[in-house]
Amino acid sequence: MQFTPIPIERDRARQMSPVVLAFVGDAVYTLYVRQSLALSAGYKTGELNRRASEVVSAHGQSGDLEHILPKLTEEEEAVYHRGRNAKKATKSKHATVGEYARSTGLEAVVGYLYLTGQNDRILQLFFEEKTEG
Repeated sequence: MQFTPIPIERDRARQMSPVVLAFVGDAVYTLYVRQSLALSAGYKTGELNRRASEVVSAHGQSGDLEHILPKLTEEEEAVYHRGRNAKKATKSKHATVGEYARSTGLEAVVGYLYLTGQNDRILQLFFEEKTEG
């Protein structure tokens, strides 16, 4: 296995499969959520895991889109649509087909932003609004 340093060129990221972008985005989003939870409260690990699972689930991510979609740039929206409309090899056991498709789109955006070195944008889209209120 070869490690490729990030960021990568935006053109290269746009050429990647949206499902691959979602694969990366799922891991990155999970890490950000877990970090946020770990630093925000004195929960025990069982409670941290339960709360993280609620946020990172297809149902939870699909719900987050209501706040995220209006803030996406044209470029990010194109990545979202590619992820949402991509053929997936698996199906969710606990979410509707629509929720699963929307969450894949969201994860594709996170993966794209991460791989292109736009970590500040990830925080702006997904976490700043949650801490402001």
